[in-house]
Amino acid sequence: MDIKDIIKPENLVYTKTKLMTDNALSYCPGCGHGTAHRLTMEVIEEMGVEADTIGVAPVGCSVLAYDFMNVDMQQAAHGRAPALATAISRTWPDKYVFTYQGDGDLAAIGTAETIHACNRGENIVIIFVNNGIYGMTGGQMAPTTLPGMPSSTSPYGRDTAKMGFPLKMTELIANLPGVYSVTRQAVHTPKHVRKAKKAIRQAFENTRLKRGLSFVEIVSNCNSGWKMTPNQANEWLEENMLSFYELGDIKVEGQLVKK
Repeated sequence: MDIKDIIKPENLVYTKTKLMTDNALSYCPGCGHGTAHRLTMEVIEEMGVEADTIGVAPVGCSVLAYDFMNVDMQQAAHGRAPALATAISRTWPDKYVFTYQGDGDLAAIGTAETIHACNRGENIVIIFVNNGIYGMTGGQMAPTTLPGMPSSTSPYGRDTAKMGFPLKMTELIANLPGVYSVTRQAVHTPKHVRKAKKAIRQAFENTRLKRGLSFVEIVSNCNSGWKMTPNQANEWLEENMLSFYELGDIKVEGQLVKK
């Protein structure tokens, strides 16, 4: 049988989105960033809005997102992506504007920009990848590092008495009136990937309907920063990260979800 008889349109299960470039990903093997990139681009392609989409990548592991995402992209200074996205969205209100940020960028140097953009209810999507550590610069403790979790700057584990508690940005911004929807998802298993894609699609639909700001957190691993293999990192995420950063919708259609 010829291969052409097997690979027919009706037999096709998966194909690479045209909105991911052919550049080799610079992320560590096993990292969730590549999956989060792909889901975002798949959603934009399926909605047919690639010509009207502008992404903003700041500093951190996602600094080179514009090498992989085949839509219009703008580089932002460290932590300033929500401010830049605000300017773009207000200049071109009919565009689909999103930021793609890590926890060190969004929850540390960019805390003020994040909170104020959310409080204003800017019509943008914020995609927040949380791996609980500074993955790009050497595995230092981040605002999202778990209590007791070791890092290069907390080798004996995060001591909350001295270093404070992890910052749950998603729960924090959910209470702001300008935020329309808030959800926390993951991408370490096929089931979670499907749920994350559905959440990203809903966020971009909210932008289309001009409902205000949509916030999608993706809990991910950092096998490099955590000093683990990819499989070990996924298991550690399941056993530790998800009990602290619980998955699911936190705010839907402007209303907090009761648990």
